Amino acid sequence: MSEKTTRPNIIFYFTDQQRFDTCGCYGQQLPITPCLDQLAAEGVCFENAFSPQPVCGPCRAIFQTGKYATDTGCFRNSIALPQDVKTLAQWLDEAGYQTAYIGKWHLASQGELEKKPYQDYQIEPVPLHLRGGYKGFWRTADVLEFTSDGYGGYVFDEDMNRRDFKGYRADCITDFALEFFDSSVKNCWEGKDGKPFFMTISHIEPHHQNGAHHYQGPEGSKEEYANFIVPEDLKALGGGDWQEEYPDYLGACASLDKNLGRLVQRLKELGIYDNTVIIFGADHGSHFRTRNRDGRMRGYDDYKRTGHDSALKVPLVISGGAFTKGGHRESQLVSTESLPKTIMALAGVQVGDAMIGENLLDVVEKKDDNRKNQVFAQISESKVGRCIRTPEYLYAVYAPDKDGGLDMNSTSYSDDYLYHMPSDPHQLVNVVADPAHSQAKAQLRKSLLDWIKDVEGITATIND
Repeated sequence: MSEKTTRPNIIFYFTDQQRFDTCGCYGQQLPITPCLDQLAAEGVCFENAFSPQPVCGPCRAIFQTGKYATDTGCFRNSIALPQDVKTLAQWLDEAGYQTAYIGKWHLASQGELEKKPYQDYQIEPVPLHLRGGYKGFWRTADVLEFTSDGYGGYVFDEDMNRRDFKGYRADCITDFALEFFDSSVKNCWEGKDGKPFFMTISHIEPHHQNGAHHYQGPEGSKEEYANFIVPEDLKALGGGDWQEEYPDYLGACASLDKNLGRLVQRLKELGIYDNTVIIFGADHGSHFRTRNRDGRMRGYDDYKRTGHDSALKVPLVISGGAFTKGGHRESQLVSTESLPKTIMALAGVQVGDAMIGENLLDVVEKKDDNRKNQVFAQISESKVGRCIRTPEYLYAVYAPDKDGGLDMNSTSYSDDYLYHMPSDPHQLVNVVADPAHSQAKAQLRKSLLDWIKDVEGITATIND
């Protein structure tokens, strides 16, 4: 059999700041994500997927390297991806894949907190050596929210030429992705060289537009989604800006799904849909400024820098190839830190300990009877924080003497919060000091310290 029929094409389609509960396959009652819901019906929906780092740059560094943010040093925004770390694109290039990247990069500029940026590509083209090994098709801005808003802007191509666009941003970023299919893929698939492809489409929607301090949906979103169903955590917590912003937020999510449908349609037109795996995910969620109001923030206009499910729990659907499972719903807890290793396994490469996490297909197929059903996350910028999530609890700690924007880790932490999920699914009652949960907290504390030791090589302590 030829190479092009034995190894799948892989598309990683991910969004920015999208809550899991915006999606129909996660219980959303409005028709926001019909295309994604269809992919979930064909493939696998991970019901309990969590981000390992709820900040844009650090999470993207994990996606591109399969290493924790504290391993690469990219523990906060405005730290460039080190050039001596082997990336997903380089692994796949060695495996015979052609690669493409479209959208938001956020891994080239650095120096923001030092107040004298010495590597600033926020609104400039990213040079080849800072593209993480992507040597081919490139329609990208390092900080897309600075080169555009929801209705127009620019990216740069592989030759560092500025490519202006006008129209709703999610539509235009998808247009650039379809441009790839009009050139490289069509020729290769018709026999030019038979290479499969790996494409990342990194949308910024539904992330709020920084300068405007608003979420920007397509025109008419406020009217179309005015009667949205309020997520229970937002309703109970009050405050924040969800009352005004949620209709546009849902409009942006609906547009992302419409554009996912355009992508699927193009794959079908080319006759390659059946040999393509589509991974849909998000870097993190959004709590709409309802959390992080405890005085420990560094002044961020915050939507996500916390361990609560509103920030960490994300949509994750994988469909196609070995993940064609007829709508399997996987209830075990998984971390999106596992996506690079899973992508490499799909490409036929077992990377072993070179990447963190696990092959998510092994989770679906129940290959490890001793698997720990828990996930770990590192929190930065708002604080130096760590948390562990299990089916029954969320337990988090913070370092009171550290600055989350300047310090990567700590040897000493204090209790932050503890939530008992069966009785408090929306994480409203902090029981970290409740004697009724002291035994569980002691066990969770030990597990969290073990995670910190394994991940960061630090023997830390936690104080009450």
